Amino acid sequence: MVKNIVLLGSTGSIGRNTLAVLRENRKFFRLLGLAAGANSQLLGQQVAEFDPSLISVKSKKHALELREQYPGKKIFFGEDGLLDIVSQPQVDYVVAAITGTTALAATLQSIRLNLRLCLANKETLVAAGELINRELSASRSEIIPIDSEQSAIFQCLASRPRQHVRRVILTASGGPFFRDRQRDFAAIGVEEALAHPTWSMGKKTSIDSATMMNKALEIIEAHHLFKLPPDKIEVLIHPQSVVHSMVEFVDSSVLAQLGVPDMKLPILYSLSHPDRVDSHWPELDLARMPPLEFFKVDQRRFPSIAMAYEVLKQGRNAGAVFNTANETAVEYFLAGKITFAEIFAIVGHVLEGWDFLPAQTLADVQETISLARIKTMEHIENEVLK
Repeated sequence: MVKNIVLLGSTGSIGRNTLAVLRENRKFFRLLGLAAGANSQLLGQQVAEFDPSLISVKSKKHALELREQYPGKKIFFGEDGLLDIVSQPQVDYVVAAITGTTALAATLQSIRLNLRLCLANKETLVAAGELINRELSASRSEIIPIDSEQSAIFQCLASRPRQHVRRVILTASGGPFFRDRQRDFAAIGVEEALAHPTWSMGKKTSIDSATMMNKALEIIEAHHLFKLPPDKIEVLIHPQSVVHSMVEFVDSSVLAQLGVPDMKLPILYSLSHPDRVDSHWPELDLARMPPLEFFKVDQRRFPSIAMAYEVLKQGRNAGAVFNTANETAVEYFLAGKITFAEIFAIVGHVLEGWDFLPAQTLADVQETISLARIKTMEHIENEVLK
């Protein structure tokens, strides 16, 4: 049976890769609906090619224009539009590929409606992991991760009992700076930080890779996804990005998931699980590969990793504070207002000064996100920039 897909974030990197997967697998999947931001030109191309019956955009003005252009389609807008598009009765799977926490309410709605959630968004579980898991336990929904590292762990774990797991090992590319140990982080420019050596990603994700904040977020995400304590989650730098992650079991056996560094592979698996769909993408040719390298993380240079474990220790709404502080600091860095090194200091400062409280409802999480953004901006404007 063909599965109906709603894609949240169709014009971003993951969204474009998802459409490439759907393009090659029309006999298995159909794009029922998509949600996009301000890239109206690309959105128009996607609508022309895939002819979705549901469209959600960011602004009401854009939605009104689309309603005139496509009178036969359902057009929604804003965060409520994301809720509306996932709530349509024909939807089978939701691909959540919007960076940040904008789609948090729509994610919860997908779970409550017992849909498969193909999750490419780290921030969802970082900011609201306990709430998400509570909703999952009360539904028939399932989360299949798209993030390559979490997909690798998911595939290695399969249905094995968690008591058989000694540890999971998240691999990290290390970004563009881990080999240059003499590099002054304060002198790194935006374009340098965006130049990822392996993956093609959006700006925010690329900066997170350079600071290794993305791996910090993945540590927290893995804790919530796989119900593992922090001391069973480790990180190794693997510059070749071929081993996407590993699981070590109590008998010292280690299972690893390998593949070419192409996001289409975990996207396809999230849609096809538990089956496998034949693809025509490049195969992994190990005989032609350079040596595969693994390194420990220098946590003095990349304090983001230690912050992740502190967030898990604190619990409550610490994940939402951490994610929002980082998100805000990255915005200032991309605007050229703060240095690369100041991202770490800003996030650490916000965490140290926070009184962590329970985050039991969506309103709790949203209030934390709003307050953390205000506090981070105040710190930057009043202390860092003066």
